[in-house]
Amino acid sequence: MGLKRTNVYADEEDLTLIKEAAARMGVSEAEIIREGIHRMALATRVWDEPFLSDEETFDLGGPVASADIRAAVTSAHDSRDRQAGERAG
Repeated sequence: MGLKRTNVYADEEDLTLIKEAAARMGVSEAEIIREGIHRMALATRVWDEPFLSDEETFDLGGPVASADIRAAVTSAHDSRDRQAGERAG
């Protein structure tokens, strides 16, 4: 994927948070901004076909509790931070 330069206006407080996150993760501020743009582009994408038909379902293996979701998100976040640190180091 090629990169194209663009200019955006951002809230000063957001830029401060980005600067802090970049320093903490050992990546550039630009990488944080690019990832944010990419995530929002994917999150707002409209697909031509539904992921599942009305007849299809996913078996998640039973009820999923809020503690299970919290543990999964925490684990994924920690893993992402470790990977970012390895890329920087």
